[in-house]
Amino acid sequence: MPHAVAVIVAAFAVDPAARFAWPALRDYLQTMPTAVREFAGTSLACGTAYLAADFSGAALWLPPGVSAGGDAVDKLFRETAKPEHLSDLLSTFEKMGQWHPQEPHWYLAMIGADPKVQGTGIGSQLMRTALARCDSQGALAYLETANPRNVPLYQRFGFEVIGEIQVGKAPRMLPMLRRPRNAARD
Repeated sequence: MPHAVAVIVAAFAVDPAARFAWPALRDYLQTMPTAVREFAGTSLACGTAYLAADFSGAALWLPPGVSAGGDAVDKLFRETAKPEHLSDLLSTFEKMGQWHPQEPHWYLAMIGADPKVQGTGIGSQLMRTALARCDSQGALAYLETANPRNVPLYQRFGFEVIGEIQVGKAPRMLPMLRRPRNAARD
């Protein structure tokens, strides 16, 4: 858990949504580790967290039927987010929940690589491993991103933008869905 949390905290240091919540670096570094554990820590308990062998990357997936965060995340944001951003953040989270597919799906809560190795394929390898599992189960994969630079990467793996979430001054979130692939066909 500590390695997964650390690499996600490092990777998300410039994430538009995380930094909207905690624009001051001190606040971000103080709060983001708890946010990662509360939002996606269940992936470790479920055995659905993927880590690079050297801990330079992590992908925290939640399996079908398992929800991210909940009341603990809501409480954390209410207590720590920049007060003038709180209403926009909470409304964004509510809308994010509305975009989740109704059918069983794997949810990519967070993925990231240590900034010093970003662009070297670690995230892609983590994504391929997890998506192979989704495909073998015939399951949907779902994520949201606030970072427009990530969209082409996700599209290369078959994700499609299915909407847009824009609330007040909060960063635009893009929900993305990937249908399972048939290995014999694709």
